[in-house]
Amino acid sequence: MLEQKLEKNSNNNKKIIGKKRIYFEEMDSTQIKARELAEAKSVENGSIIITDNQTKGIGTHDRKWYTTKAKNLTFTMIIYPECSIQKLNTLTYDIAKIITNTIYTLYNYKLEIKKPNDIVYNGRKMGGILTQITTSGDKIKYLLIGIGFNVNQTEFNDELKDIATSMQIEFNKEFDREEILTEFLYKFEQYILQKRII
Repeated sequence: MLEQKLEKNSNNNKKIIGKKRIYFEEMDSTQIKARELAEAKSVENGSIIITDNQTKGIGTHDRKWYTTKAKNLTFTMIIYPECSIQKLNTLTYDIAKIITNTIYTLYNYKLEIKKPNDIVYNGRKMGGILTQITTSGDKIKYLLIGIGFNVNQTEFNDELKDIATSMQIEFNKEFDREEILTEFLYKFEQYILQKRII
């Protein structure tokens, strides 16, 4: 169960990203919940909304993101940047590079990026990134980064079976979702600190 692993790893040495993880066994969309919390300013910088079963995930252009219960990674990071909006121009692509680098670091597998925001392998989509910036005047109020990554899902509906894939399908083994999440969060934190986004 991802919840137990999240609890075990919640008091890690991360400075900001993922220090606070808010887990839901099931919810409609981590992105919608994250927006509610960010608007209310009720969560700290770098908090993550994560679920084992997302029923109405949001992809790019408001497309649906389908996921199987307890098989994949579906989460949204809430960030309060202290930089100009121009500094975030390459953010989505940079996150895609961090995801592919995470998988290469852990397993020596080379995933590909289909610009601007898709993670693919053998021409099929394995993951996606949704970044949403809310501003007030020329200042950024908050930044939401939603990530859906197919880890251990082995079946897709007819609409997706020819265009979607997962780590398990491609590499014929089951993967540890928490291991992937932890490595990604570490690399992403190094990135935002180096770029002085927060």
